[in-house]
Amino acid sequence: MRISIPISAFVAAIVGFGGTLAIVIAAAKAVGATQIETASWVTALCLAMAIESLWLSWRTKMPVITAWSTPGLALIAASSGFSMAEAVGAFIVTGILLIVTGLFKPLTRLIARIPASVASGMLAGILVSFATNAVKAIPVDPWLILPLIAAFFVIRLFNPALSVLAVLIGGGFAAFLTGRVGGLPTPELSTLTLVAPHFSVTALIGLALPLYLVTMASQNLSGLAVLRAAGYHPEPGPLIGVTGLFSLLTAPLGASTTNLAAISAAICTGPDVHPDPTERWKTGPFYALAYLVFALFGASLVAIFAVLPQSLIVLVAGLALMAPLANALSIALKEESERMAATVTFAVTASGLTLFGVGAAFWGLVAGLVVLFLEMLKKR
Repeated sequence: MRISIPISAFVAAIVGFGGTLAIVIAAAKAVGATQIETASWVTALCLAMAIESLWLSWRTKMPVITAWSTPGLALIAASSGFSMAEAVGAFIVTGILLIVTGLFKPLTRLIARIPASVASGMLAGILVSFATNAVKAIPVDPWLILPLIAAFFVIRLFNPALSVLAVLIGGGFAAFLTGRVGGLPTPELSTLTLVAPHFSVTALIGLALPLYLVTMASQNLSGLAVLRAAGYHPEPGPLIGVTGLFSLLTAPLGASTTNLAAISAAICTGPDVHPDPTERWKTGPFYALAYLVFALFGASLVAIFAVLPQSLIVLVAGLALMAPLANALSIALKEESERMAATVTFAVTASGLTLFGVGAAFWGLVAGLVVLFLEMLKKR
């Protein structure tokens, strides 16, 4: 055991949690979740990630780290017209789809065959509104927002992983010291709340299906790639199936899907953790311990976010998604022969189009695949 193992695990947990909690809050607000339901959402997610990471790392003897689906949460936050009950119904269906994917290898291969350009175009279309909203927050409170933006881009030159967390903590302190926060809430332990699901066709097509595709294409496949790049060769099915199972179990508690981590996993899988690859799996239990602590105090953390200025929350969410947006755009436009399809996917998704009650992410994917199919026919 080296001290670098728990340090890497705790850094990965803090970066993953603090850097993107604002997106969980935004997703919960978009579907009309109450503060109690939002706290249950966060708590259930943390519990699922703790158990998944502990079990999968110990079982496989690999550093298998899980996370909540940041692109999936961005998709939920960008949606409109769905209730919390419909969202829970969509989360249940997404969990079932992930379990089925883990059980049937052909389905994993089918998802992998969706062109990266089109999938990335859809993801970029989802994320771009967060980046523009961060810019729109400037005139709302320029004296708070502008220094934080400057700090973000300076800090990321030296430590990109901690830049968003630094903005969140620094912005919170600045808001408190300048009287933008009335007072801190009383600390309280987390509780879990059951939410009765409601299944509707529009939520299944407009929320569950895009959430499943985004989670698979942008998270699970990327997470597997990180493990393989570090020299590990896990069987994808069991890993995806386990995250699907816990997504299904925690959905009635308001939690969205969990999946294999990419950025957090990269922190826990490299040689800086331990020179011996067979020892790096031990980051999993320490990562799980960190998320158990987050689960215990999830209600207090959500309450703190509730009293922070809305402009700060919008800024943190936008900055947290800036790097994923840049990456998605670069992949979407990489292949010249697929650029038009990727651009159409991006444009339709970013438009916020709702047709027959179904959201823009689904229609963006459909439009991109149709354009790609037509261009393939032309070549023949």
